[in-house]
Amino acid sequence: MGHAHDHDLHAPGHVHAPASFGKAFAIGIALNLAFVLIEAGYGIVANSMALLADAGHNLSDVLGLVVAWLAAVLSNRPPSRRYTFGLKSSTILAALFNAVFLLVAVGAIGWEAILRLFRPEAVAGETVIVVAAIGILINGITAWLFVSGSKSDLNIRGAYLHMVSDAAVSAGVVLAGLAILYTGWLWLDPVVSLVIVGVIVWGTWSLLRESLAMSLHAVPPGLDSAAVHALLEKQPGVQAVHDLHIWPMSTTDIALTAHLLIPSGHPGDAFLMHLSEELRAHHGIGHVTLQVETDPATTCVLESDNVV
Repeated sequence: MGHAHDHDLHAPGHVHAPASFGKAFAIGIALNLAFVLIEAGYGIVANSMALLADAGHNLSDVLGLVVAWLAAVLSNRPPSRRYTFGLKSSTILAALFNAVFLLVAVGAIGWEAILRLFRPEAVAGETVIVVAAIGILINGITAWLFVSGSKSDLNIRGAYLHMVSDAAVSAGVVLAGLAILYTGWLWLDPVVSLVIVGVIVWGTWSLLRESLAMSLHAVPPGLDSAAVHALLEKQPGVQAVHDLHIWPMSTTDIALTAHLLIPSGHPGDAFLMHLSEELRAHHGIGHVTLQVETDPATTCVLESDNVV
């Protein structure tokens, strides 16, 4: 039997978040924390449920950014005897935490908005417009800081989606303030709050689904396990493939283990390294462990207890 390990190869689109995101997290947290205090204060002064709802959502985003940043830092810690993969999976837990925390937060906001529908109160429209407009600017800047990593890292994408949704929500609050000024319809304030809740839930659902699947070691989205199986099986000398497992080690790293039946004998290290490169280049799998077997009888016994 033989093994091939490819620990340091990462495909394009599956790379660690660069160190520059540390600065992005720091700036984003500082900007949003300051804005939360301003928005909450003016929300109370203006008696605006929409502003208070947006402030509550922004506060959850500050916590989300802190968690995402902590996870990004922990994921770079080296392996230990107990945590042999290091703490890479902390980024998956951070994404899952952000999704769950957001849904809990919007549940409270939605309940308060429903209560306000039945007892509308006067709202200072001008204040709502100005404060929400500042929110568009701050959230837009923060989202821009994370845009480069939003497609390749679910953890960074969670932070990015929070900021984009906040910018959109703030835009909705501006429109509500304008509408209240011109129509005097006080019910618009809680209605906009409920729309905000809907937008957040819609944007968070995919984050929840993907992070939950990752935490259960599901094959990462966009990766075709059947195609990976076919790639392994078509290699010269490979008669069968079994015990194929593909799972995310973090929001950026994918691991694979597989047993290859090669009756003709061990193909050599060059074969295994080439196959690891193929998996990295075509499927973004950067951590590959391959076990070579030469006895078909052994494979049949193992296949009876494992999914191929």
